[in-house]
Amino acid sequence: MTAPVVVHCPIEDPTALRQLQAGTPVRLSGTILTGRDAAHARLHDLIREGKPLPVDFTNQVLYYVGPAPRAPGQIVGAAGPTTASRMDPYTPELLALGLRATIGKGYRSDAVKAAMREHGAVYFGAVGGLGAILSRSIVAQRVLAFPDLGPEAIHQFEVRDFPAIVLIDALGHDFYQQNQAQYRQ
Repeated sequence: MTAPVVVHCPIEDPTALRQLQAGTPVRLSGTILTGRDAAHARLHDLIREGKPLPVDFTNQVLYYVGPAPRAPGQIVGAAGPTTASRMDPYTPELLALGLRATIGKGYRSDAVKAAMREHGAVYFGAVGGLGAILSRSIVAQRVLAFPDLGPEAIHQFEVRDFPAIVLIDALGHDFYQQNQAQYRQ
């Protein structure tokens, strides 16, 4: 297995994302944003109305997660990925605003893949069901926007060695499709 590539967040050199290939393991370190369905719907409404967004998505990584309540002594509770396809209606418009990567689980639509190719973005996968383990990579967190949404608010996580894999690279190569084709033979 290939050694993980270290990716610093936010993305300092967006052109470097084009070097990552589908199937490459990565370790993310730095700050990432979070958001789920409710936050995406609000962002979409703000974009449609021409209003300013509460956060700048330029060169950011967006993790589809709604962290569980934290226990005493924890930074955050379990923080596993949610199904990315639920955010597909909103993803192309965020990529157009400079979002460089998303983290989730599951498949992405053809429209999202096309937008990723157009904007040089990638989709990282995190393993579902490992939220308690993944939360160990989160060393700080704070709410940036929509605090009334609770766990679905937009948070900023500081992460250290957050494990993921490139599921769709900036050229549109899809790790799921590549491996399914291999096993069909």
